[in-house]
Amino acid sequence: MARIQLLSPRLANQIAAGEVVERPSSVVKELIENSLDAGANRIEIDIESGGTKLVRVRDNGSGINEEDLTLALSRHATSKIVDLEDLEAVATLGFRGEALASIASVARLELLTNTADSGPGWRARGEGRDMRVEVDQVQHPRGTSVEVRDLFFNTPARRKFLRTEKTEFGRIDDIIRKLALSRFDVAFTLRHNGKAVHSLRAAPGQLEQERRVAAICGPAFMENALFIDQTRGALRLWGWIGLPTFSRSQADLQYFFVNGRVIRDKVVSHAVRQAYRDVLYHDRHPAYTLFMELDPAEVDVNVHPTKHEVRFRDSRSVHDFLFSTLHRSVADIRPGDSVASSAPITAAGDSQDFLVAPVSSVPLQGRIDGLARPASDWRAPTPAPGSVRTQLAGYGQLHHNDQLMPAMAEQDDREIPPLGYAIAQLKGVYILAENAQGLIIVDMHAAHERINYERMKQAFELQRITSQPLLVPETIAVSEKEADCAEEYAQVFNDLGFVLQRAGPESLLIREIPSILKGSQAEPLARDVISDLLEYGSSDRIRAHIDDILSTMACHGSVRANRRLGIQEMNALLRDMEATERSGQCNHGRPTWSQLSLDELDRLFLRGR
Repeated sequence: MARIQLLSPRLANQIAAGEVVERPSSVVKELIENSLDAGANRIEIDIESGGTKLVRVRDNGSGINEEDLTLALSRHATSKIVDLEDLEAVATLGFRGEALASIASVARLELLTNTADSGPGWRARGEGRDMRVEVDQVQHPRGTSVEVRDLFFNTPARRKFLRTEKTEFGRIDDIIRKLALSRFDVAFTLRHNGKAVHSLRAAPGQLEQERRVAAICGPAFMENALFIDQTRGALRLWGWIGLPTFSRSQADLQYFFVNGRVIRDKVVSHAVRQAYRDVLYHDRHPAYTLFMELDPAEVDVNVHPTKHEVRFRDSRSVHDFLFSTLHRSVADIRPGDSVASSAPITAAGDSQDFLVAPVSSVPLQGRIDGLARPASDWRAPTPAPGSVRTQLAGYGQLHHNDQLMPAMAEQDDREIPPLGYAIAQLKGVYILAENAQGLIIVDMHAAHERINYERMKQAFELQRITSQPLLVPETIAVSEKEADCAEEYAQVFNDLGFVLQRAGPESLLIREIPSILKGSQAEPLARDVISDLLEYGSSDRIRAHIDDILSTMACHGSVRANRRLGIQEMNALLRDMEATERSGQCNHGRPTWSQLSLDELDRLFLRGR
């Protein structure tokens, strides 16, 4: 082997650049994060040739002192951390102290800065094999400008892996969008080849913030989104979540920020999937723009060189907070809160066209005891004697009542229920109703299915989950780590009607399973739950299996197509929809109702033209 020798500064920086600078978008991200950490509230980005020819980022931040310019282009030099305590509670976006030095080693970098509102500024450039920094005086306003030209000019092997100009700029645009969402208080301007792409003003209020979100995520998202803001102890979650009917074929409209930093995290993704599990259609993905705030000491951002990943110190509490907040938020929406005047629209940019309802197909809470009672008279059903299956099997019955439909002409708009009053039944499948906005169309089987399903879940919870002992306990071989996990989370299993007992260092006994899962395969379910607990500190697989059975029973017990309903029955169904959680979607995630406003009906018939 060759003799050990010290690497040259340029080569060391180029090696470090391999972790930090993957492509032009990496340069843009690092420079903008520096601007944000410098307190800038206005950032301008100029790009040429997808960033390979030029990346220029100009800000009005605090600037860099003349005596610090040499260090600014050196490795392991930063103003953002001083000791280990700072590293354990990082409150800035950049802290590694390698970005500028790494960029300068693979491109031609020029930095101009000024810390004062008037007077001359300073320019710094790294030159030569040893990366010596040359500093001279120039005119520059307060703030910093960084120009990066000819990226990878001296590392052609890296340059050949870059994609087309359009693709590279698309990655830059995505970075800008994420950073613009992370900081509503900052104005962003983006130009490509001299053409303005984004001009986003600072957004201090919620209305301005919603406009920015609409500009970045698309107006369709904001028309189908719910704003949430919840706090539990030191945790706060706020932002916008898409309605279940506004789903995507890909997870391409999901933005999650932790203390202002955009991140990807398996705990977060799992909690969101769990929250939407009961309302999404097949393999669709929810859309959201969410912000979590917590003590910086409770999250480790020093997990990955690009700082895209984090590690929560108490991942279980974070998971529980996320799941409970989102699950409750989705369930608590009411039709009266969100009836829109727009017709169903197609998710913009979705690779598979998917009809989504306007901000209308949304959930509620209550029951449909045979469509007999209005929402205001809702009461939890009293469990009947007998087994759970016997108790739940009869909840799909329809009964007549004496509720009459008031004449719409005599009703003040404020007194008309959100889903209005039934006027007809179409082809034995749809209920047509008139509300204050126009026409409501309801898929009666899908709506009744959800109502029955929610009632069954409530009845099941009221009785609590009962266990059934196995005639012969089932032994499963596991790793010692999995056996330890089963012991640690024994109470979680017990609460779900699953009784596991450790039989040895690497074996478990399944002694009891939930009664409603009689006949199901217990071993793979137990293994999957243990896997979830090890990975996320939480699992809903047992409850998901129970819900699947209840869903099937609800489907079979719901009113079928071609069943003729009277006006009273149809109105009772509408009232129970208004009082039932998640009634905007059937058990399979399909919309249960949609709205056509009077304006849209007029457009169909060219009225007013």
